[in-house]
Amino acid sequence: AGPGSYTVGTMSERFDCHYCRDPLQGKKYVQKEGRHCCVKCFEKFCANTCTECKKPIGADSKELHFKNRYWHDNCFRCFKCYTSLVNEPFMLRENNKVWCSNCTATQDAPRCKGCFKPIIAGDQNVEYKKMVWHKDCFTCSQCKKVIGSGSFFPKGDDFYCVSCHEHKFAKTCAKCKNPITSGGLTYQEQPWHSECFICSNCKRQLGGKRFTAVEDQFYCVDCYKECVAKKCAGCKNPITAGFGRGTSVVNYEDESWHDYCFKCTKCARALANKRFVCHNGKIYCADCPQRL
Repeated sequence: AGPGSYTVGTMSERFDCHYCRDPLQGKKYVQKEGRHCCVKCFEKFCANTCTECKKPIGADSKELHFKNRYWHDNCFRCFKCYTSLVNEPFMLRENNKVWCSNCTATQDAPRCKGCFKPIIAGDQNVEYKKMVWHKDCFTCSQCKKVIGSGSFFPKGDDFYCVSCHEHKFAKTCAKCKNPITSGGLTYQEQPWHSECFICSNCKRQLGGKRFTAVEDQFYCVDCYKECVAKKCAGCKNPITAGFGRGTSVVNYEDESWHDYCFKCTKCARALANKRFVCHNGKIYCADCPQRL
């Protein structure tokens, strides 16, 4: 900003006002573009109009100008904070309004999605998918604690800290009822931690291994044979349906047999699903008792 292109003084010679023809000798006058005029005519015909207040800038006023725009020195203030911009950095913005550098930076700064206030240079912030927050405004949608630069999980328009996401969205283990954050396995459409899906006897993990379920308990092959399975009355080995040779079981009174072990004591004829006779605790086909 700088002064306008005119001079002000007191006339010592005999000049008349260019506009009203009144004598100027001994009076204050203004000379502009080679013409002499009285102060009153200057303001009426020659003075620049203040961009801010729209009033003429008189000869007695200090004038500032920038890019063919003019201001009274008292009108040259920041549009936002009203700070005087005389000898201060400024920017001319829309509607010919002047702004100080601080207000310009604040106005142009991105807005925090949490508090809607500007994020200015030096503020710690969090950015995610073209959205930005002050660091302390980036909070968990569930517990409202500050996430800041920590780990988080987005869900639609909400953001969750690790703990709240686990309790709200993670699958819950069928045994311990705690969230399954990674890994795990599924049995009968129920999720389990790998460390919770174990043999009830030896406590070894059963994930990826053969096992059998007895009521609400799970057993590896060895423990099932040793601790749970019935012993065949014929070969004395465990009857483990689904493991090894044969899957059918023959039950009679309080004893059980593999189907291939249930045979006549005398002639070794297979008796599964056939008539048999029990004599002195031994099994015979229907014909062999006649030859005893």
